[in-house]
Amino acid sequence: MIHVNRHTLPNGLRIVHNEDRSTQMVAINVVYDVGARDEAPTRTGFAHLFEHLMFGGSVNIPDYDAPVQDAGGENNAWTTNDLTNYYLTLPKQNAEVGFWLESDRMLGLAFSQQSLDIQRGVVMEEFKQRHINQPYGDASHLVRSMAYTVHPYRWPTIGLELSHIAEATLEEVKEFYYRFYAPNNAVLAVTGNIPFDEVVRLAEKWFAPIPARQVQKPILPQEPEQTVIRRMEVERNVPVDALYMVFHTCNRLHPDYYATDMLSDLLANGGSSRLIARLVKERQVFSQIDAYITGSTDAGLLQITGKPVQGVTLQQAEEAVWKELEAFRCTLLDTQELEKVKNRYEAEYTFKSTNFLNNAVNMAYFELLSQAEDVNEETTRYRAVTPNDICRVATLLFRPENCSILYYKSSFK
Repeated sequence: MIHVNRHTLPNGLRIVHNEDRSTQMVAINVVYDVGARDEAPTRTGFAHLFEHLMFGGSVNIPDYDAPVQDAGGENNAWTTNDLTNYYLTLPKQNAEVGFWLESDRMLGLAFSQQSLDIQRGVVMEEFKQRHINQPYGDASHLVRSMAYTVHPYRWPTIGLELSHIAEATLEEVKEFYYRFYAPNNAVLAVTGNIPFDEVVRLAEKWFAPIPARQVQKPILPQEPEQTVIRRMEVERNVPVDALYMVFHTCNRLHPDYYATDMLSDLLANGGSSRLIARLVKERQVFSQIDAYITGSTDAGLLQITGKPVQGVTLQQAEEAVWKELEAFRCTLLDTQELEKVKNRYEAEYTFKSTNFLNNAVNMAYFELLSQAEDVNEETTRYRAVTPNDICRVATLLFRPENCSILYYKSSFK
């Protein structure tokens, strides 16, 4: 059980805290309620670009990384379609360094054409390496463009097109920053060996002077229900064919989220999971296969990805997957099979909750999503899933009219 202390500053910054005296470290995690879904369709990739720009110097601190290293700390960040997360860990005696650093880049960045050009070049190179020059690298773009027709989930975090970042102006970047990177659009989570009153004191000292901003969250179009199966076929310079099947799922706060997540694990997590045991080991239809959910705040996707063995066509591979999916729709799941997945979830949660940084990340995420205290309900909610829930959710999901299918063919034939 993670005990959550909370405080909100007059500027709207929400602070959540958990004290852990078993460590000599402190974790400071700042999550901003901005992701790829908040971008304009003609200027995508901005949230990810800012993941880099935020390390390029702020109004009073020209170099973010050097003070962290001098204080014996580490830092990193990541971006999703829904949020942007920044964290650092420091020895407890140097915790104030983290408050100083994070508050200054929330106050304002040291915008310059030089900084934009450097970070834009880094992001463009990443786009090329991961999505243009990497085998199967454009699959996420293709799959999302099929599954989503109006919702901004139709592009991945890296962006829809390389040109959107290449053509970004300094004024556009500044506007995006002051629109979203604000205390009233963020959560500060602090964990580790630091008492709550000290967290409040440091937050009041460093973050309270930052003014609230007029955060303009876009009104997102709701994706209409898919009513027919969607298909796409491409040929690329890749070694083997690949099959991609995606199904629309519920949003993150929906009660069915937990059954959906467990369903993906029942399909392809571990050697005894259905798709791996039957289609890789027994029937040898695939050389490898995976299933996972996107876990998006809004309605997401359950994706199945596999590479058929030589001699098996993509049509045959698809038919084999449908047969296994039909079993979830028609046959009640064995309690023992479900219990094994539940035990794995509980073990992973218990292990991760012993780490102060994981707790900071999770508290910040749940506070942004709903409330930080929900972090303590995850195991209970997974435990509550029944075989009937799995069957019901599988029946809702695994319908041809709810599916988009990509045949990613190899040109080496």
